[in-house]
Amino acid sequence: MEAVLGYAHGNDTGPVPGREDGLAILHEFTDKPGLRAHALAVESAMRAYARRFAEDEEAWGLVGLLHDFDYERWPSRVDHPWRGSEILEARGYPEWFRRAILSHADYTGVRRETKLELALFACDELCGFLTACALVTHGKSLREVTVKSVRKKMKSRSFAASVSRDDIVHGAEQLGIDLDEHIEFVRDAMQSVAPRLGLAGGRGG
Repeated sequence: MEAVLGYAHGNDTGPVPGREDGLAILHEFTDKPGLRAHALAVESAMRAYARRFAEDEEAWGLVGLLHDFDYERWPSRVDHPWRGSEILEARGYPEWFRRAILSHADYTGVRRETKLELALFACDELCGFLTACALVTHGKSLREVTVKSVRKKMKSRSFAASVSRDDIVHGAEQLGIDLDEHIEFVRDAMQSVAPRLGLAGGRGG
């Protein structure tokens, strides 16, 4: 049997299955390569912040990996991320885990309180924006993405228009990290998995 992870959230110390189980769920409900890559990007950022805050890297990474796993099938606000939370509950994921995922969408009304929840919100939109920034570089590589270029593109409302600039800014503020530092930190985290994101450039990362 696969080992489970324990993670404390207040009085809730419910364990979660390991990454292999999470990856199987992601692949079961998500077929689009872009959405799978986004899951891996957010996972990498969450793992990096877990190390920075001396938290459980495996647990944080799994929250990032599964935060949008239901989106391809149920993209509307009526369903996402509620359907995902129901599926995770049925498969034994604890309340603290599901609460973190629900909190990444403002419209759920689930208030972000823990570092885990704040980090997920801060990383989600930024990972999407950094991916868009990398895809328009000459080599389609995260290596070519600079903080300056990201900040410049954030001012262009026509670029990656579906990504909320307000969420990126407020996410960093709520996490207590300078925006430029946050951009650089998340970019570097994503660069560690750039080949799997298709953003390693011609030299393969």
